Amino acid sequence: MSGRDAGSPYAPHSPADTAAMLEAVGADSEADLFDIPESVAFDGEFGIPRRGEREVRADLRETFARNDDLTEFLGRGHYSHYVPSLVDDLSARSEFLTSYTQYQPEITQGFLQALFEYQSMLVELTGLSVANCSMYDAASALAEAALLSDRVRDATGDTVLVPEALRDGKRATLDNYVDGADLAVETYPYRDGTVDLDALGDRVDDDTAFVYAENPAVTGAIEPELEAVGDVAADSDALFCVGTDVVALGLLREPAAVGADVVVGEAGALGLPASYGMGLGLFACREDYLRQVPGRLVGASEDAAGRRAYTLTLQTREQHIRKERATSNICTNQAWVALRTAMHAAMLGADGLAGLAEDCVRNASSLAADLDGVDGVTAPLHDRHHFREFAVGVADAPVDAPTAADGLRDRGYAVHTLDEETLQVCVTDLTADETDGLVAAFAEVVA
Repeated sequence: MSGRDAGSPYAPHSPADTAAMLEAVGADSEADLFDIPESVAFDGEFGIPRRGEREVRADLRETFARNDDLTEFLGRGHYSHYVPSLVDDLSARSEFLTSYTQYQPEITQGFLQALFEYQSMLVELTGLSVANCSMYDAASALAEAALLSDRVRDATGDTVLVPEALRDGKRATLDNYVDGADLAVETYPYRDGTVDLDALGDRVDDDTAFVYAENPAVTGAIEPELEAVGDVAADSDALFCVGTDVVALGLLREPAAVGADVVVGEAGALGLPASYGMGLGLFACREDYLRQVPGRLVGASEDAAGRRAYTLTLQTREQHIRKERATSNICTNQAWVALRTAMHAAMLGADGLAGLAEDCVRNASSLAADLDGVDGVTAPLHDRHHFREFAVGVADAPVDAPTAADGLRDRGYAVHTLDEETLQVCVTDLTADETDGLVAAFAEVVA
């Protein structure tokens, strides 16, 4: 064992090394380096009784049977579209599933090419010149964009402006990220579900470093004045960031055409089911910011024989190279899920992606019209075109929104509750066949 502790293959220190280090820091044991309350300290027993495979399967069946059997009309950043079985079959190949960071291009050309294609798809959809090969999720992508604005701008502003309706989890992630950079997050109001342009103009000034707008907005409303929002940001030399998702980009005007400097959002709408947790963050920006892009970049080059080859590039931006001088603390990427998104997008093709996006508009419009026909229900609440989802008002109904949501849940349907008078409904190709039942359930709970 070469003097090393048995059972510790990942800790290459000999007992003498460990003793010397403990003496240097004035500790008697490794345990003294940690302040763990007795109430949560591990006592050597997990408290899990031994069971055979058959008993474990029985316990799991009993646990899973307690799950609610609901049809989910949920959205707000988490979307499920039909994922072709080919995506599961190909992405589960061992050379993809077991691959980690592709530091050795000689043996990972296939995966590197797939990630390069993923980047290329985002470049085409956003109209921007550079895309990385994925972030953790949309929230971390937004936060990294705000930090980028602090690094690349000549102005001294320190205010990050975001919509007041920004989803709570996304706002919390942003607050955590920018705290160390001494940036201040402030909000601007919405009017009828999208940006209140006049109010935004009043909030933007020389102290504004970053303006963020979502299209579609968190309630699914399509922003009608996105270019004007970009103009407001540009007039104050603020970085303009657009939040969106990869399916919406198949139909909406490309963000670069309305002045976006950075595009962030959720790419996992393709290739992944909604998990209401893990996502896949997209990040694209202008070429001017190439050396400031967080996360991984795959580049195309040539090998010694003149053949096209792929490799991780410009890695001096990254934490594993430069540590405290790095662009970002992110030192990995969502490579495997980005692969799934690329596979799904490639299978759809340009026409298929546009068709899926058009369905997101048509299905939302059709469902909103049906719900609006229910007494006491107003849908959509905002006078806008909508993508997948929309707010539903029940102010004129005899029940409030939480009560209505509980009644829908009792009937097998899950929707969001926004406040005492407002619900939110999201429909995708996976739930489009269930809308008649939802409408009937609405009619019952608001009667």
